[in-house]
Amino acid sequence: MKHNYIIPIFVPHKGCPNQCIFCNQKKISGQIKDLTTDDVRKIIDEYLEINNNIDYSNIEVAFYGGSFTGIEYEKQIELLKVANEYIKNKKINSIRLSTRPDYINQEILDYLKKYGVRLIELGVQSMNNEVLNRALRGHTSQDVINASKLIKKNGILLGLQMMVGLPESNEEKEIQTAKEFIKLKPYCVRIYPVLVIKDTPLEEEYYNGIYQACDLEKAIKISAKLFQMFEKENIIVIRMGLQTTDNINEGRDVVAGPFHPAFGELVSQYIRFLEIEEYIKNNDLRSKDLIIKCNNKEISKIIGNKKENILKIKSRYDINVKVQIDNNIGENQYIIENKE
Repeated sequence: MKHNYIIPIFVPHKGCPNQCIFCNQKKISGQIKDLTTDDVRKIIDEYLEINNNIDYSNIEVAFYGGSFTGIEYEKQIELLKVANEYIKNKKINSIRLSTRPDYINQEILDYLKKYGVRLIELGVQSMNNEVLNRALRGHTSQDVINASKLIKKNGILLGLQMMVGLPESNEEKEIQTAKEFIKLKPYCVRIYPVLVIKDTPLEEEYYNGIYQACDLEKAIKISAKLFQMFEKENIIVIRMGLQTTDNINEGRDVVAGPFHPAFGELVSQYIRFLEIEEYIKNNDLRSKDLIIKCNNKEISKIIGNKKENILKIKSRYDINVKVQIDNNIGENQYIIENKE
């Protein structure tokens, strides 16, 4: 499927039956007031005006935040109708939304399809029921399985979201969640490390010493493992880490946890380090120099933040890594050479 440009529209806490332990959607989305149809039109129109050179078939409206299908039915239809007008007028291609696994049934899917919803992302977070209970999610892993199968049966693309570092979770449980995701064959996934956000139950637990936040290095390493698992199965990882907003930033509403404005990039850099290291271990190198040829956009991933990757390779293996730009090589690809 071709790459789509997303027009994000946040519906904070609408449709949520309870507050999960980690969640304050209004702070996460940066939005406080309720969403109106005029707001939706304004957001879409502003995006289309700025990006007027993009073909409409590549543009998608996304309703994020809260649980869209848990909103009162009339409000859902009101918002969907506005977005659908832009589909009919060939200004956008389709709609995607996020919701809870236990807020999906055939009746809901029937009207979502009618208004042009092409992809549904389920906020799963974990496939371990003990972790789900501890996080106050209010749904089970079986709800995820049932909803996922029904979504795919109706010809709608499936997205699944998981979290790293939830209370009572660990690397083993997160790897198992990824394995369960793979069995469901989603089109895409998101990986979010848990952040301690102000005005959440998790903030209280953190300050009371009940919850210990995951550090950045650990979150990067486990996210890299998860990414590689999904990549091997041709499942697209569309995001790693929360989107930075005015509120979701250090010194604002992020109290603790593995926050970094470029978290996904750090994970990609670590994966490149692992791949280069594997090449060194598996090949009889003829010289102390590695030449890595790559597209200009790939350089930062190869070199690493503050040249961390090439410095670690030098320190561990006494090998010099030299990067050469070759824009004939595609994105996310590179060639390693070792010549005397």
